[in-house]
Amino acid sequence: MNRLDIPQGQTREEIQQRRQFIKNFYANWTAVNPTKHIYNIALKDFINVRFLSMDETAEQAGYTYKSTLAITYLTEILEKATIVERVKPKPNNQNQKRFSEIIIMQYNKPTFGKIKLVVGVLRGSRQNIQYCITAIENDQQPSSSRK
Repeated sequence: MNRLDIPQGQTREEIQQRRQFIKNFYANWTAVNPTKHIYNIALKDFINVRFLSMDETAEQAGYTYKSTLAITYLTEILEKATIVERVKPKPNNQNQKRFSEIIIMQYNKPTFGKIKLVVGVLRGSRQNIQYCITAIENDQQPSSSRK
C-alpha cells in the first residue's frame, strides 16, 4: 500500500487499514534504519523508535487520514521537530509509566502542515523514545491537557 492507497474514510475497516499501513510503514522503516534512532537537532540527542512507538502511533494516528499520511515523513519529523513543552507523564496511563518526562514537539512540514511528535524520556537510561506522531488539524495548538 503506498501513500495514494491510504483509505480516507471513517469506517471501522478503513481505520483498521490505516493502522495496518502504519505498522507496515514502521516495519519497512526499521529494516532501512537498523539502529532504530534518528538524531534530533533541537534535542541534540537521538530519538529512538521502539515497539511502543509503532503501537501507540498506529492506535492514535490511524483515526485520521492526515495523521496516517504524516507517518510517511517519520525520519524528517524525528530529525527536525522542535520542542514545544515538557510535561509530566499522565498518571493513569500505563504506557507512560516508564517515562520520567514527556516532551511535546512539533514539526511544520511545508505543503503538509503541522505535525505533533510526543517523546518520552525513559526512567533510568534517560533515552528519548518516540511515543506518538499525529497531524495537527486546523492549526490547533499542540499543547495538551497534561498539565
